[in-house]
Amino acid sequence: MKLNVGLAQITPKLGDIAANLSLHLKTIEEAAEKGVELLVFPELSLTGYRLRDLAFSVAIQPTYKDPTFAKLLDASRDMDIVVSFVEADRRQKFYITAAYLSREQVVHLHRKVYLPTYGMFDEGRYFAWGDAIQAFDTRFGRVGMLICEDFWHISPPYVLWLDGADILILSSASPGHGLATEQKIGSANWVEHINKAYASMFTNFVIHTNRTGFEDGISFWGGSTVFDPSGNLVAQAPYYEPALTTAKLDLNQLRRTRTRLPLLRDERVGLTMRELKRILED
Repeated sequence: MKLNVGLAQITPKLGDIAANLSLHLKTIEEAAEKGVELLVFPELSLTGYRLRDLAFSVAIQPTYKDPTFAKLLDASRDMDIVVSFVEADRRQKFYITAAYLSREQVVHLHRKVYLPTYGMFDEGRYFAWGDAIQAFDTRFGRVGMLICEDFWHISPPYVLWLDGADILILSSASPGHGLATEQKIGSANWVEHINKAYASMFTNFVIHTNRTGFEDGISFWGGSTVFDPSGNLVAQAPYYEPALTTAKLDLNQLRRTRTRLPLLRDERVGLTMRELKRILED
């Protein structure tokens, strides 16, 4: 099987859902012309990132009853799409959420599990924590989704790997910070190391889309990537510039790599569970 993936590295307008929806639909049209079958947008692609109190006024529910989301569901008729937004549940709790849309259906929602509230980040002041990490089935195989800080922790991708995910989809609004080396900002170096490591350790495809642009004095570095199950870089978007980057994935590589390197087959989950229980009890 072959899968044409698109990395929708965009610059959303802060708090302007109408403008961002228009940008999404335009990008989806462009991706369709390139034969993209799975298109991945970055974290909070519909709203922008530095929302603070704006978060409550731009929150939506991912159903056909919401006019914004209805148009995205319509656009998923012939292309699977991953979008991110502020979700309001029935109790008016607010989450940073990524949705996997396919054939006019919401296949899966992932609510961000780790909310950074340190340094320049203050997500914990405005959003509720997600409490589930689950893989799910798609027409291209089993997939797991994480959002930004989620994949700075080893446990979420590990859980998705054990849950059968063959493709990890990571969306982020990663700002540039840290010391630059090799003409690359520190945060870009670190994220790329993590993505390559996850692809290698979990023998998965890792698809990561990061945003670009400036908000409130913060720059987002882009540099979206795709790594294959051997840890090889398949495609990379430019740094700091909006771009639609495509890659063709050979899904049969999953079987070839895991036959050569049967890490998932040999993983001792029971041992891990016993030791985690011991650590928690201590």
